[in-house]
Amino acid sequence: MMNAYVPFDEPRRDERSAMDQGIKAGYGKRGLPGMRILSVTSEIFPLVKTGGLADVTGSLPKALAPLGIETTSLIPGYPQVMQQLKSAMPLVTFENLLGEKASLLHTRVEGLSLFVLDAPALYDRPGGPYVDEDGIDHPDNWRRFAALSLAAAEIADGVLPGWVPDLVHTHDWQSALTSVYMRERGCRTPVVLTIHNLAFQGQYPAGVLMSIGLPPEAYSMNRMEYFGDISFLKGGLQTVDAITTVSPTYAREILTPRFGMGMDGVLNARVSDLRGIVNGIDLDIWDPSTDPHLPRNYGVGTLRRKRENRAVLLERFGLDAGREGPLFSAVSRLTWQKGFDMFADTADEIIRHGGQVIVFGQGDREIERALADTAARFPGRMAVHFGYDEPTAHLIHGGSDAIVQPSRFEPCGLTQLYALRYGCVPVVSRTGGLSETIIDANDAAMSARVATGFQFHPVTTDGLRLALRRALHAYADPKMWARLQNQGMKAKFSWERSAQQYAAVYANLVLKSGHVASTSSDIRRATL
Repeated sequence: MMNAYVPFDEPRRDERSAMDQGIKAGYGKRGLPGMRILSVTSEIFPLVKTGGLADVTGSLPKALAPLGIETTSLIPGYPQVMQQLKSAMPLVTFENLLGEKASLLHTRVEGLSLFVLDAPALYDRPGGPYVDEDGIDHPDNWRRFAALSLAAAEIADGVLPGWVPDLVHTHDWQSALTSVYMRERGCRTPVVLTIHNLAFQGQYPAGVLMSIGLPPEAYSMNRMEYFGDISFLKGGLQTVDAITTVSPTYAREILTPRFGMGMDGVLNARVSDLRGIVNGIDLDIWDPSTDPHLPRNYGVGTLRRKRENRAVLLERFGLDAGREGPLFSAVSRLTWQKGFDMFADTADEIIRHGGQVIVFGQGDREIERALADTAARFPGRMAVHFGYDEPTAHLIHGGSDAIVQPSRFEPCGLTQLYALRYGCVPVVSRTGGLSETIIDANDAAMSARVATGFQFHPVTTDGLRLALRRALHAYADPKMWARLQNQGMKAKFSWERSAQQYAAVYANLVLKSGHVASTSSDIRRATL
């Protein structure tokens, strides 16, 4: 029988108690000032980004800082990272990090404190963080990210004299082995693992265990064994102190076989340590009133200025600027998970009603081909661009009327939050964080003036087509559409509340463990 689980939006009682204890112990009234966190991640904005993981790991440290929590993030030294380091302090050299020489550097970039693992044999190569120039996974990803995790474990275990974290925060499978290495060496520092997307699990042949320095005992049901292979993510789930995911709904969904991706049994066994904390967005970066990527800035009271951005956007993508219908756009990975095979079959619905379509992203070749074929049937009315860059993503939000996000599953989703902020009405599937962050424009919600977009369920091609028709019908009523835009722009999705929840999780674990490493401000000043 599945264990009952109800995610909390507010700190649990034991977490509030832990924070109260911290205040009594002299840590302060806003959390645990001086608490030192090591965040371990494979990408971080603005240095390297392939998706929402980078936005979260780049924004959360800044949101935690007002609570007195100091975060230093460990990232791989990819070429695009090394090229952006204006100055970096060498800290320590690993002569044999899984067979490779590596250096640990410290730097600061745009308010972020960073450890950079400079290991050219592992990270200095063309392509992206995970794939080569042809979009194929680097064959040694298992070694590349095991090395990242091992370096993190070394830091947690005190390889840097005078700098030891109070807690380690790992993200997804790429850093999930951190806690496995830590426990193997007896390091009891608390560890939190955040699941950003359970579909990616770091599954590799069991034979790599010896090559990544783990004992044969790690290949067991209660550690890393996974359908005859090993899973980095499973190893992390079995050894961390707390598990978070990026929305309360997704935390419930992954306990079921449908969304659990083979990990639902492991997660149900750890259900008391699991909770969902919805992502926020960086309101300084995503602000239409100040966004430097927009030809024309605007706010709630000046929405008419969006039309100037729209004109630039249409010209950029080669669409007919003379058409008055709505502009529906999509900014996403073009994958089955994100539902863009369905959008290839339904984009014609928008065009038949006088609208235009822009698709901006990259992903599965078959889905890219299907979208391109649809666009070829509607020259001047639908444009597809395969790739991604941040300025264009901002322009699309600043110039479009609606954003389409038909995900089959979505842990949280950030695109719909950016859309709300920019007066872009989201059309989303009812799943994961999408169901929590968008209020469907049904009759009751419209009457109460709380609706912000359109949800659809079941998540099928027919369901998406009906949602698009609803959105197109609403667009035909200028007052109704303006109400949706205004309500969305007023929605609050800053990191403030979520950061407080993470702070509560941290405080609970640190005080429960008795592991408070950062008690000396002199040591902090002497190191970083």
